[in-house]
Amino acid sequence: MLYVYDCEFIEDGYTIDLVSIGIVAEDGRKYYAVNRNVSWEKVHRRENVFVRENVWKHLPTNQGGGLSLDVHHVDVRTKQAIAHEVKNFLLDTSKEISLWADYCSYDHVALCQLWGRMVDLPRGIPMRTNDIIQRAEVLGIKEIQFPSQDPATMHHALHDAEHNMTVMKFLEFEAYPQRFITGQEV
Repeated sequence: MLYVYDCEFIEDGYTIDLVSIGIVAEDGRKYYAVNRNVSWEKVHRRENVFVRENVWKHLPTNQGGGLSLDVHHVDVRTKQAIAHEVKNFLLDTSKEISLWADYCSYDHVALCQLWGRMVDLPRGIPMRTNDIIQRAEVLGIKEIQFPSQDPATMHHALHDAEHNMTVMKFLEFEAYPQRFITGQEV
């Protein structure tokens, strides 16, 4: 089963703190959660202006906005709850799992750290994530050719994951157009 995902995170060169995660399965299922346990003090730091300006606006906040997360919102969960739900979401099939993300290095670390160290990954969850950008390069397709994403949805983990699935389908069509024309495998 192919899963495309995106993580929003805070990183300081030493740690990667998950802010939110969005996952789209090839069968159409979707998962989204915001980490209630992220170090929100880090959001206030000068070096995290990108998170404040690009990610925070997509998160559920208390009335009045600002940097106050609505911890009672349905999308906001503890990191432990997210780990349990993501495990169940990914393993909700008997098929082998294939994980994909764009510029996936930090996303993969954020995903793995839901369960601790990489060796602590639940059985069946891959120890690697495939990179959409590398796939495009192998196919000779440049990022500029990708379908565009609505700028208003960028840096919302679920919307980014949905867009990444669109890109994956685009790459599949570009690589194997005859599959889509004839409906048959080559």
